[in-house]
Amino acid sequence: MKLYQHPISGHCHRVALYLSLTDTPYEPVLVDVAAGEQKSAAFLAKNAFGQVPVLEDDGVIIADSCAILVYLAERDERTDLYPRDPVVRAEIQRWFALAAGPLASGPAAARLSNLFGTPGKESAVAAAHQLFATVEDVLATRAWLAGTPHPTLADLALYSYAHAAPEGDVDLAAYPRLRDLLRRIEALPRFTPFPENAVGLRASA
Repeated sequence: MKLYQHPISGHCHRVALYLSLTDTPYEPVLVDVAAGEQKSAAFLAKNAFGQVPVLEDDGVIIADSCAILVYLAERDERTDLYPRDPVVRAEIQRWFALAAGPLASGPAAARLSNLFGTPGKESAVAAAHQLFATVEDVLATRAWLAGTPHPTLADLALYSYAHAAPEGDVDLAAYPRLRDLLRRIEALPRFTPFPENAVGLRASA
């Protein structure tokens, strides 16, 4: 199994986190995003959208981080991380949509602005706080995002960019329940950290 990835990508980290937590052996393949390798003909043959991550598993190629999480959980029959209960699956899907929407356009975009100088940081920071305030409210009645007594794919989908939010100048001080959630994920056996960068609020840490 190969995971085509870049270490700075939270999308890639959420897949690497699943593979680490489930003790799944794989070969990480670095894609030189700065050099545009993800737009090469060879890579576009794996993912026509030219994005990482891409998973290659014995001839099966899956693109998109959340799609990869579902594929792996189904393949591995991990009904703890992806329960068969349709209500729980609907909840997980909702968090996948938030991961692709407000999480990406909020804290992830704010972080990219500090890392690479992309525009729109102010609106991204505002969107991040709006998202995290809602997450904080949700966590008032549940320990894990999907309302289960244990972590699911929903928590893995949120973790990386929430943890890295300070790199986009998004202060997590006002969100104690979210910070507790991040710590619970980090305490899981075989947790693998998301590499940190000295930018934003972490520049002087």
